[in-house]
Amino acid sequence: MKVEQLTEPLAYHGEGPVWSDAWGGLRWLDMLAGDVLSLASAGTVRRRHISTVVAAVRPRRQGGAVIGVERGFALEEADGTVTVLDSLWSDERVRMNEGGCDPDGRFYCGSMAYDTRQGAGSLYRLDPDGSTTTVLDAVTISNGLEWSPDGSRAYYVDTATDRIDVFDYDREGGLSGRRPFVAVPGGPGGPDGLTVDAEDGVWVALYGGGSVHRYAPDGALDEVVQLPVTKVTACTFGGPGLDRLFITTSREHLEPGAEPEAGALFTCAPGVRGVAVREFAG
Repeated sequence: MKVEQLTEPLAYHGEGPVWSDAWGGLRWLDMLAGDVLSLASAGTVRRRHISTVVAAVRPRRQGGAVIGVERGFALEEADGTVTVLDSLWSDERVRMNEGGCDPDGRFYCGSMAYDTRQGAGSLYRLDPDGSTTTVLDAVTISNGLEWSPDGSRAYYVDTATDRIDVFDYDREGGLSGRRPFVAVPGGPGGPDGLTVDAEDGVWVALYGGGSVHRYAPDGALDEVVQLPVTKVTACTFGGPGLDRLFITTSREHLEPGAEPEAGALFTCAPGVRGVAVREFAG
C-alpha cells in the first residue's frame, strides 16, 4: 500500500489525528509543543498553541472541542475560547498521552510518566457533567483507545505490554472484561495509536516499527502499511467518504538530519472506510 506525504516534517512529535466535518476536516497534534494542527483545503497547515502538552482532541456536540492537556482536561468553546479544568494530579513527572470518546459521549484520556517508568499511568474519564473518574490504574504508557463500530467493545493499548487489549462496553458498566486481542509481533516497534474501520478491523501504528498494521476481527494480521520513517504514532480515517487513512509521525529523539521526513503527515487509500468520530457530549 503506497503512502503519500501530505505535509512537510513540521511536527516534533506528531500525534492524535482526528477527522471531523464539524471543524472542517483533519486536526492532529504536535503533542510536546502543546499545539493543535489543522489541515486546510489548500494543503496548508494552521497551528494553534493550547498548553504545555496536548494529548488528545475530539469535537464537542455543541461546538468546539474537548482536549487532553498535560495533567487533565480542557474545553474549547465554539468561539475558540479554551478553559483548562482542574488538574487531576500534581506530579510534574506524569503527563497525559492519548484518548478518545465512548459511544455515550464521555471522553477518556490516559497518562504516562515522562521517563516511561512502569505503572505510573492511569486512564481517566471526563463525563459531560464535568465529573471525572479513574478507569484504570497502574498502566505504563496509556495509548490508543477506540470502540468497535457497534459500540459494544473497546480496543486499548498500553504500549509496554506489546499487545492490543479488548474490553466489553456498556453505558452503566463502562469498560469491563479486559483481555488480550492480539500480541504485536516482536522486534522493533511498539503499539501506539489506533483506529477501527467500519468492518471492525483494528489499525495500529508501530512506534519505532515504521508501519501501521491492520488486524482483522479474529486477530489475524491482514494488512501492513510501510512508511519511510520509523516513529509512526497514530492513524485515523478521514476525507469526505472516510476512505483515507491519515498517519502521524514523530522525530522525537532522532539525531539531526536523520529520517528527514519524520514529523510529516502521511496518507493512503486503505480500501475500507472508517467510522465517524464520536463526539464529547459535554
